[in-house]
Amino acid sequence: MNTNVRDIDILKTWCLSSTLNFTRFFFKKKFNRKFVVGEHHEKIASILDKVLAGELKKVIINIAPRYGKTELAVKNFIAEGLALNPRAKFIHLSYSDDLARDNSRGVQEIMAESDYKRFFDAYPTSPNTKKWYTKEGGGLYAVSSAGQVTGFGAGLVDLEEQMDSDGIEEFMPSITADIGFGGAIIIDDPIKPDDALSSLVREKVNNKFETTIRNRVNSRNTPIIIIMQRLHENDLCGYLMDKEPGEWTVLSLPCIQTDESGEEKPLWPFKHTMEELREMQKNNAFVFDTQYMQNPKPLQGLMYENTFKTYDVIPYFSKMVKKAYIDTADEGKDYLCGIAWVETPTANYVIDVIYTQKSMEYTEPKTAEMLSKHGISKAIIESNNGGRGFARAVEAQCRAMGNNTTRISWFHQSENKAVRIFNASAAVQNLTYFPNGWDKLWPDFYRSITGYMKIGNNAHDDGPDCLTGTIEKRDAVGKQNLSGLF
Repeated sequence: MNTNVRDIDILKTWCLSSTLNFTRFFFKKKFNRKFVVGEHHEKIASILDKVLAGELKKVIINIAPRYGKTELAVKNFIAEGLALNPRAKFIHLSYSDDLARDNSRGVQEIMAESDYKRFFDAYPTSPNTKKWYTKEGGGLYAVSSAGQVTGFGAGLVDLEEQMDSDGIEEFMPSITADIGFGGAIIIDDPIKPDDALSSLVREKVNNKFETTIRNRVNSRNTPIIIIMQRLHENDLCGYLMDKEPGEWTVLSLPCIQTDESGEEKPLWPFKHTMEELREMQKNNAFVFDTQYMQNPKPLQGLMYENTFKTYDVIPYFSKMVKKAYIDTADEGKDYLCGIAWVETPTANYVIDVIYTQKSMEYTEPKTAEMLSKHGISKAIIESNNGGRGFARAVEAQCRAMGNNTTRISWFHQSENKAVRIFNASAAVQNLTYFPNGWDKLWPDFYRSITGYMKIGNNAHDDGPDCLTGTIEKRDAVGKQNLSGLF
């Protein structure tokens, strides 16, 4: 008897040591076969473990369909959360009621396993898949992302918030100062691929998140997890990353990975080989880029239609100069964009980027730091909308840093921004080299450049505008050698 109890304790501890262990154990029990673990499963589970530990509150996971995301991050994660705390409350949303309720049923099936019952004192008190509870008051509400979410909140109220609201602890005797993990909102594929190109449907989902879903938490500490394949640049993930830059922990898992030696490899060879992935890309490049590479772009009308060239090492020329172009923010929601580059007779090699909505208290010293760090010889700053004062402040900070090298000048930009960007677009692509991995170095800037459209409602044009300036301000010798590009 003691051995049996000890074995149970060992297995229980092992299951709760990580979301991946929990999933592997109960997947085998349920389906009588192993859960084939890929590198992406380990990364997803690591993120989910941090959610359970209270380290992460806002999480976005982007991965292709049929890569085990729902099994791991919805069904087993919820069952594990209830095993840790039977009082935990979850809201699960997907693009259809049927799918959400199927996932809810999957959670119930895990909790119905004999080993789950032996290990944990948590079980659904009702077979209803839309809304059900445990005997301790935890539970799950599962509905479509466009449906009504009423009468149920995710997470648990903590003591601090309860005391803030009424100051009387005895009104909620079950609340303790340390409630542990209390549940989460888990959104899995909130929009169908077929609907993703409809701006009406996308806006409906995004607005629903703002007006209803975001508010269905019982505590500011309740995590929100969104796991989905990217479908459009303005899908829910794109909307939130643009609206709340830096607030979301984003795990993006393209199906084609690049190893340390630069060789391409499949994310999950068990699912797709490189040959299969290339065939999928050949059949439908847009679907492959969005759903499988997590790189959503408009179907047509991109300003920069070709992939930008990249470099590992900047080639040496006898005539080389380091420059920077800075475009200050026009309005409160605009970005300050600063680009530093090495200019050669044949091309511009970008070496640093500042792209931020932060105030001048941040951007002035940050710009001075960039100019000083890279030994910029010439910095050009647009003087529109306070740019002249900004330039003077940056120059003063450069000198305070001991940088007496950078020559700072400013000018008034009177030409039409959209026309400038359009007219210089070919030259920008032909003459600009970015460092390898620039999408990871400057993700917001990368999205602003690669997603900018020729015609349409671009949320921001600060990145393309500044990049255009780097070409316009090339020295005359460079323009003469490449006059056919202008």
